Amino acid sequence: MSKIINTRYDFVLIFDVLDGNPNGDPDAGNLPRADAETGMGLVTDVCIKRKVRNYVQIVKECRRPYDIYVKEKAVLGRSHSVAFKELGINTGQESRKCVPAGLIQMFSEISLPEGLFFSESDDVQEGELIVAADAEKKTIKDWLKEEKPDKSIASFISEALKESKSRKPSTEETEKGREKMCQDFFDIRTFGAVMSLKSAPNCGQVRGPVQFTFARSVEPVVVAEHSITRMAVATENEAEKQSGVNRTMCRKYTIPYGLYRSHGFISSHLAAKTGFSEADLALLWDALKNMFDYDRSAAHGFMSTRKLIVFKHDSALGNASANQLFDLVTIKRADGSMGPARTFADYAITVDQTKCPKGISILEIP
Repeated sequence: MSKIINTRYDFVLIFDVLDGNPNGDPDAGNLPRADAETGMGLVTDVCIKRKVRNYVQIVKECRRPYDIYVKEKAVLGRSHSVAFKELGINTGQESRKCVPAGLIQMFSEISLPEGLFFSESDDVQEGELIVAADAEKKTIKDWLKEEKPDKSIASFISEALKESKSRKPSTEETEKGREKMCQDFFDIRTFGAVMSLKSAPNCGQVRGPVQFTFARSVEPVVVAEHSITRMAVATENEAEKQSGVNRTMCRKYTIPYGLYRSHGFISSHLAAKTGFSEADLALLWDALKNMFDYDRSAAHGFMSTRKLIVFKHDSALGNASANQLFDLVTIKRADGSMGPARTFADYAITVDQTKCPKGISILEIP
């Protein structure tokens, strides 16, 4: 296995966007995020982490130890249950209740929520309702209120829920679950996670060694608003109202061009607690370099990682403050002009090697 990293890292990630929306705000009509006072464009740390996760998920195909915990449409509690099952830790007692013959047909025709299972024998007219030990009872009760199944079905499920008993893991078992999750999931041992869920076995909390700041554009950005037309409608009623014209108008927001700068930090002390290794670090650098190539969409326009400048300390605690190192990286207009920038060539990025403190190695990852 690859060894755990034993030195501190700080890094600067520089990327740009051309005619796209790098990170829309759903609470503002998906407008590109921006600082209201300065007009500088913003991209959240969560957005960058999402792109890293997506890249690792694609190249590693969710194979352990590079599975992804927070992936699209995931039910987080399932991973906890799998981890405890593989560790051989009892998480409670499931409920098994024989279904009366009069209810078998009704159970076979409904779709049960997570944590409930109906088993029917082909040879004998028998059925069994199983309530998993880790079933989220509140979710099942909410499902009963919303779906309103037959009263006899609802009453039978309610009785079965009472017989299911969950078990709270001990402190030692929780720690074993935390270690298991760190071993299996790349994003947990990299970014950390809160895994003290009420609806699943408690795996504790993990503070990740890798953290990002918001990315901020080098100069103020201007949001362009575009009207676009869809040559179709969704329903027959819309078609009738438009007498067959069948067009739908909507809005699209883009930034003509923006160069963004984000800062990152990697703690060797936290890496020792999560198991973040040299192999994980190499994968992280690959993800930051290539993540935009695996995240293409019409909304994002053309996005590219332009520079990844890494400051490697020769000690675990570090040899200089992060802000001192980040000040060595400057971004200025290449020709000194003040007109609107439209390409990466409009900027010049320099790293002042002469002022680099002792014990620091500067790596520019191409």
